[in-house]
Amino acid sequence: MKRFQDAPKGFNPIDIYSKCKSVIVFAKRVPAGSLSANSCVPYTHANNIATQEVDRIGLDLCQILQDSGIEAIPIPSDDPSEYWEEENQCARGILSLRHAGYLAGLGVLGKNTHLMNEEYGNMIQIGAVLVDIQLEGDPIANYSICAERCNLCIDSCPQEALDGVTVNQKLCRKLSNFITERGYVLKKCHLCRIICPNALGFML
Repeated sequence: MKRFQDAPKGFNPIDIYSKCKSVIVFAKRVPAGSLSANSCVPYTHANNIATQEVDRIGLDLCQILQDSGIEAIPIPSDDPSEYWEEENQCARGILSLRHAGYLAGLGVLGKNTHLMNEEYGNMIQIGAVLVDIQLEGDPIANYSICAERCNLCIDSCPQEALDGVTVNQKLCRKLSNFITERGYVLKKCHLCRIICPNALGFML
């Protein structure tokens, strides 16, 4: 829990669950082939199913832990977001899963703001469970994925929403959460993922 000491007030695991002593973070790989389709529908579908799978893993884990006498709180992978800034179209989950993933040793944050795993790149969907027991943390990843002079994701963003540290959600949402006339939400843009030289991991 000490690793979360710099979390914004209100978004620390302790703020979500006062008895939290550890955070279990896990990820599900998203099929990379979905990025190669000319249509954004396959990628949207793959991403949505991966999100559901991560949530299911979290729920199953909570039930297993409960049977062992451990209290566990599931964190949704696609947070409904209680926090919302209308003017900036900015949402913030109750727990930043990409930061939790970094603190749990699952990867490092890339310039495209995605959590980057050395084996699976940024093609992962993250989930978490808060527990009331003390667990030994895995080492924080100390490798570097983004080359110092590489700005492909920043320079290629059609919305100019990236600065190498954060993302302008208001600009990004116009393409990343495109709503069709029938009301379907499609992830129309994923260029910051696919253009990365390490999109699929640098150990492959």
